[in-house]
Amino acid sequence: MPVITFGYRDLIHLIGKEYPAEELIGIIPMMGADFHHFDPATGEMGVEFFPDRPDNYSVEGVARSLRTFLGLEKGLRRYHVADSGIIMKVERSVEAVRPYTVAGVVRDVNMTDELIRSLMELQEKVHLTVGRKRQKVSVGIHDLDMVKPPFVYKAVDPESLSFVPLAKEESMNLREILQRHEKGIDYAFILEGKSKYPVILDAEGQVLSFPPIINGRLTTVTENTKNIFIDVTGTDFNAISGVLNIVATAMAERGASIESVKLESRRKMTTPDLEPTAWNLSMKYANQWLGLSLSPEEMASCLERMGFDARPEKGKLRVLAPATRMDILHPVDLVEDVAKGYGYARFGAKMPEVHSIGSERPIERTADLVRQMMVGHGYYEVTTLTLSSKREQFEAMRLPSREVVEILNPITEDHDCLRVSLLPSLMAVLRKSKHRDLPQRMFEVGDVVVDWKRRKHLAAVSIHFKASFTEAKSLAEGVMHDLATEFKVEPCDLAAYIPGRAACIMADGAKVGHFGELHPQVILDFELGYPVAALELDLDAVLKGRMLRLI
Repeated sequence: MPVITFGYRDLIHLIGKEYPAEELIGIIPMMGADFHHFDPATGEMGVEFFPDRPDNYSVEGVARSLRTFLGLEKGLRRYHVADSGIIMKVERSVEAVRPYTVAGVVRDVNMTDELIRSLMELQEKVHLTVGRKRQKVSVGIHDLDMVKPPFVYKAVDPESLSFVPLAKEESMNLREILQRHEKGIDYAFILEGKSKYPVILDAEGQVLSFPPIINGRLTTVTENTKNIFIDVTGTDFNAISGVLNIVATAMAERGASIESVKLESRRKMTTPDLEPTAWNLSMKYANQWLGLSLSPEEMASCLERMGFDARPEKGKLRVLAPATRMDILHPVDLVEDVAKGYGYARFGAKMPEVHSIGSERPIERTADLVRQMMVGHGYYEVTTLTLSSKREQFEAMRLPSREVVEILNPITEDHDCLRVSLLPSLMAVLRKSKHRDLPQRMFEVGDVVVDWKRRKHLAAVSIHFKASFTEAKSLAEGVMHDLATEFKVEPCDLAAYIPGRAACIMADGAKVGHFGELHPQVILDFELGYPVAALELDLDAVLKGRMLRLI
């Protein structure tokens, strides 16, 4: 989860009232955060927020939330948005590259060291979480006075346009930036396979930004910057709109004024749109979830403490949610904020009324015995995450893609699904351990999700310069004998293995596992340089519910 760092005195300044650090340390977790650290010598504080609250990824956002939570302000914080008169044209050429953009202007900014630090951290945290490493959302912040509107967002040939990127002295074209600039190298994968790249230009053809890679040096924000142009591009319109609202209002919390930009595309619109969203919350629904009997007035007060406007209407609450609250997707999200506004400490504790004694599931007891068995074969145990990625599960293993349980809003591209195989996880461990001496032999007994059902698998890998099919076959036969299961080995053609050096394990006429020598391309995909012998078994299929007993 992202940790937001800021100065204690800066937070107090933004709150507008003195609070001892010790008191804030106790209050902040009640808002649904985790207090990370406080250094009395430097005054630095750190707060860890869940990824669902990007509006609190800056000290300005934290201060805004604290003011209502502490009762210094009541309800919804409203911001005036004036018309900047600036137009940004969005050409259709970007639709196949990076289709969406929004923009805004913030004027009369007092660009202090605290604000510069806060904006840099806000951008970093947004890019990592909501932005999915800039693939979904990327933010550009520019010195407006260095360029001339109107602006245009379009896609161009990578070698047709050159500019001096941020933190560099020499001019580069777009392709050169991806090859030579640090940020270009880091994020080149986002534009992989694209024939044209997106850019934002001013009226004189000067480059503001090459999203989502790097801004132009021309619009570098300094301590002398007074007026700022914000662009947010991405692949999800709702996400980029929410991020623009968060960034613009963060600066407005320090006294700056917000102005809108007119976007001319297939549909004309004006951004940022800071109008609150309306929700109807059933009193009965909320109280049932929380186990409370709050009156309409009490529940409205709880929501106002969390920065909402709320008024009772015939057994329901009419709730207005801030435009910065990207996490409000369902009435249950409002119920969660009612709980926070009510106060976690007030719920109390209750001993369970039913006494029961837990016991280990048979498959887990069997899994423990299998672990002992594998240690006896000379393998070390590792434990990896059940979360994986489709790229690692299929592409890196040379396997055709199949249906998996996908994560709706993954934090990173490395964890976008539940795994269907253990071998990719073990190969990832080998990649991280390639600086260690060989041979390396490791195994894992863990869960996979196949056809929407959880199953227990065993997988093992062995890497060294003599690793071969013979080693994998010897291990497979030894394991099946240990499992006291009748089996036979049949040739099979699995793309993850070298042709002719792979086999399937059959039991009762069904395939229960496979083993062999992994294909060189799989080894290269995981950045390894030696042969790998591998085995994977479906323990549920092998044991069919019976308990394994080792003597």
